[in-house]
Amino acid sequence: MRTRRTTALAAALVAGILTVTAFAQHQAAHESHPDRAGALVKAVREATERFKDVSVAEAEGYKLTFGCVTGPDAGAMGLHYVNFPLVATGVLDPTKPQIVLYEPSGNGRVKLTGADFLVLADQWDKAHPGTPPELMGQIFHYFEAPNRFGLPAFYTLHVWAWKDNPNGAFVNWHPSVSCKSFTPDSN
Repeated sequence: MRTRRTTALAAALVAGILTVTAFAQHQAAHESHPDRAGALVKAVREATERFKDVSVAEAEGYKLTFGCVTGPDAGAMGLHYVNFPLVATGVLDPTKPQIVLYEPSGNGRVKLTGADFLVLADQWDKAHPGTPPELMGQIFHYFEAPNRFGLPAFYTLHVWAWKDNPNGAFVNWHPSVSCKSFTPDSN
């Protein structure tokens, strides 16, 4: 009887250690370099401040694409203004995001929330075999095809530089971003 309790206690302890280890690895993957994480958010803020006025982004070649992206239970990503010539280059530069993110705020107005860096997987993988993209220490997320965006497989990194995300500055979904005020004709 005592052996069973000791075995059960040991199993519970091992399970607990594995859970803590998995959580720590998950945290490390998303905030792998805290000093560089702050630097990346700062760089994106500096590079996108002019885009607080969406007409400036539009004048620089960014176009509303995908409507307002929302999740079933994880908040939203918001409005994606994509600069397709920047996507086509396959170059990752913190001062030149491929996508600028906005949240609709009603009456056709939008509020800048961050940026999204995107590179097509085929293009990246050919140039950098076996190495996932990263920007200032932050590893990109992989989206396979087919996907809701109708794109080929791609890597992406959201940077919530203008609206703090309680789940982290580099996660895909923002629990406080909403598409409720989005009307396709006014944005």
